[in-house]
Amino acid sequence: MAIVNSIAASAEEMTGWRHHLHRNPELGLDCFRTAAFIVERLKDFGITEIHQGIARSGLVAIVEGREPGRTIGLRADMDALPMEDLSGTDHASTVPGLAHTCGHDGHTTMLLGAAKYLAETRNFKGRVALIFQPAEENEGGGRIMVEEGIMDRFAIEEVYGIHNSPGLPEGTLNTNPGPLLAGVDEFTVTITGVGGHGAQPHATRDPVVAAASTVMALQTILSRNVDALDRVILSVTQIHTGSAMNIVPESAVLNGTVRYYDKAVQEGVKARMAEVVEFQARSFGQSAVLDYVEGYPPTINHPDQAAFACAVAREVLGADKVDADTPPIMPGEDFAYMLQARPGAYLFLGQGDTPSCHHPQYDFNDRIAPIGASFFARLVEKALPL
Repeated sequence: MAIVNSIAASAEEMTGWRHHLHRNPELGLDCFRTAAFIVERLKDFGITEIHQGIARSGLVAIVEGREPGRTIGLRADMDALPMEDLSGTDHASTVPGLAHTCGHDGHTTMLLGAAKYLAETRNFKGRVALIFQPAEENEGGGRIMVEEGIMDRFAIEEVYGIHNSPGLPEGTLNTNPGPLLAGVDEFTVTITGVGGHGAQPHATRDPVVAAASTVMALQTILSRNVDALDRVILSVTQIHTGSAMNIVPESAVLNGTVRYYDKAVQEGVKARMAEVVEFQARSFGQSAVLDYVEGYPPTINHPDQAAFACAVAREVLGADKVDADTPPIMPGEDFAYMLQARPGAYLFLGQGDTPSCHHPQYDFNDRIAPIGASFFARLVEKALPL
């Protein structure tokens, strides 16, 4: 394993940064204290070109190499999740109801570690754009930063990112040359019937029964309307209705998610959902409305950049620690918007046998931060050689 020596020497300092971030999580676009902490560290490293207030609290910092040249973008996300921290660590969240249970504190730490090394050595030709992004979890901070023009404003030609991966062996890097993470849509179905007394259901139009039937009917879309070889998920994850045991409610609401890779398949599922929802409700003498919200698109790596990233990873980690053809998975990621705007690649960094991301006992593995930072640093030096 060829971890950069000076980055390895900073491991304890990096752990300190990460623990500070973990104790002080922030949500969505409002990562202002996190951004301020990052700016302080960047200034400590001697980085002076720092552009703040992008996507509300995001920032881009520029590190100049020894000679003019291309610009490579490196991205880390900053936001936490609205849940309790049950990790039991001495650096657990101090903010009730907020926790870094997806490892974005670790992603930020890895990019800061790379920034420190790159600012010290500047052993490359061109520029590095350090992208610290808010709101990956929900609001799509990556989309907003792209819409606010960071790719053109900073002349970014390629962009790369890393996500930690519980369950993968510690210190491994996995990716592939194409679709890696799914597109993520959400839907709400509102069914309206006629409420009444629970002891007189014949005088009502019961939306609970219609909702139950609709849930089952929606599942037939995947089994009977979608090719079995297509990667699609349709999950009803919430049912909201009723207020008492002896009341037939007036309405019922279903919520859920659709995950996909192929746009044509997504459009077919969406159209079929509208038909199922409408006619299921009609069969019960009721009405229903489908509110379908398209979210993050699929995260699709660019083949040349994915191959290059894997070559760098083999140098840093060893060939046996790199999987260049890992299967796609169904979670989503708003780095997709950056890959739509510029060529690049997204990779998974194994953090070992730990609780999964979004689990209340999850905690980022500090041992992998120097690995991610070394990967970022070597990627820049290889992409922008003097």
